[in-house]
Amino acid sequence: MTTKTATTQQKKCVQALAIITLSIIIISGCGSNSDMASGSISYNQQGSYASYDTKSYNNNRQEIKVEIEKYKDYGENIFLPTIENKTSTFSVDADGASYANMRRFQYIGQNPPKESVRIEEYINYFTYDYENPTNGDMISLNSEISTCPWNDKNHLLRVGIKGIELEENSLPSSNYVFLIDVSGSMNTPEKLGVLKRGFKLMTDNLNDNDKVSIVTYAGNAAVLLETAYGDDKRKIYNAIDQLGAGGSTAGAAGISTAYDIALNNFIEGGNNRIILCTDGDFNVGPSSTEDLVNLIEEKRESGVYLTVVGVGTGNLNDQMMEQLANKGNGNYEYIDNYKQLEKVFVKEKSKFYTVATDCKIQLVFNQNKVESYRLIGYENRSLNTEDFVDDKKDAGEIGSNQTITAVYEVILKNNDLKEEYASLKVRYKRPNMKTSELLSTSIDSDPVNIQKSSENMKFVSSVVGFGLLMKDSEYKGSVSKEMLVELAVNSTSSDPNGYKREFISLLKNSN
Repeated sequence: MTTKTATTQQKKCVQALAIITLSIIIISGCGSNSDMASGSISYNQQGSYASYDTKSYNNNRQEIKVEIEKYKDYGENIFLPTIENKTSTFSVDADGASYANMRRFQYIGQNPPKESVRIEEYINYFTYDYENPTNGDMISLNSEISTCPWNDKNHLLRVGIKGIELEENSLPSSNYVFLIDVSGSMNTPEKLGVLKRGFKLMTDNLNDNDKVSIVTYAGNAAVLLETAYGDDKRKIYNAIDQLGAGGSTAGAAGISTAYDIALNNFIEGGNNRIILCTDGDFNVGPSSTEDLVNLIEEKRESGVYLTVVGVGTGNLNDQMMEQLANKGNGNYEYIDNYKQLEKVFVKEKSKFYTVATDCKIQLVFNQNKVESYRLIGYENRSLNTEDFVDDKKDAGEIGSNQTITAVYEVILKNNDLKEEYASLKVRYKRPNMKTSELLSTSIDSDPVNIQKSSENMKFVSSVVGFGLLMKDSEYKGSVSKEMLVELAVNSTSSDPNGYKREFISLLKNSN
């Protein structure tokens, strides 16, 4: 064994030991009511989700006062006749916040507010077993049609996309700016306390050439850590330990400062990303959603991505944070427990490495085969037909090894014509490119009974159905928990981190 190899292995062992030690400390210290580091989920010996018990928290957690949290109701997509609207166009959505936020409510036996439910985020919280891209493409496409479990007259059409998986040793260096809200409303264990743990977890997994900066904002913006490299983890830990909360919230100033530092440390061809962590309670300087969105839109052309992480209960401004991530070429996550920290910052950190930008989906339905259709979710990602070929039109991003899924409920025509049901088209740009590429495929496979469909189809159908229940959708038909559990229980052969099994447990115990 060479000295270099031995050193590398020693570093990995030290990092692994640090993560294990930190996990033990956190999990063992989760007895207080305010500490959401572990939540009401129990874990098996492999650290995966094993069971979900809402009732255990009912006596410990107070009802969430949703009237002081901010959500935006985007309504629901309706059925559109193909004779008038044969084309459906929308942007991908890689967020997972709505699902994790729902889980926060389920902890205490409470359903989330209907306007908080974005079904596409429930769907894309999970990773599906799709084929890898080939022929030098950055993404792959697939589709499937099955019967609809909650409406036996209709069918479900699933569209799947998978981003190419970058090998760990080939990942570009990262330039992270941790932009952390340290205002008075953040001074609780489930907010700033949880974030500090998350950033330490992330630090443990930095490569030596990665860069980290820390910007805080309350009454004004301050640079807590100008620049530190990934091999100087102690320096980063010390800066994180200095984080405290107090004062009002000047969010715009913090955002501007973070972008300035990100550009000063910019890595050509690297992963340049601001991670904004807040409850969304901006109240100093430009603070309206419109003002902050305009600021983000000005900054996004810099090549710096924006990930927004929401935390806490009480001041949560979901409406603002979802829009900031949308306009900032990034994703929006909500942190409700320790395992979610691990999911976002460690288990699925490859999503931070963008492989496809401005990704748009367009389905052109065959009027001879499809009478009408309804896109489930993606209400706030709708695009005009002409936007599909407009390379200046902003759209969503796909990270390394990330899957994106969309589901339509369709009414098929009763005929035996041997024609495609629809054509699937996707446009995307490679990182740092200005011109999009087109991928397309025909959706022509015969519909199958949902029970004979793939695991991907059965599981996503269960998740969609649960979203319809949480939204109390007018399209929920005959959906029931029992139906959804039956669909999901035999669809977990690909579930390395236990997130699908956790969903089943949550579903069984939901209201």
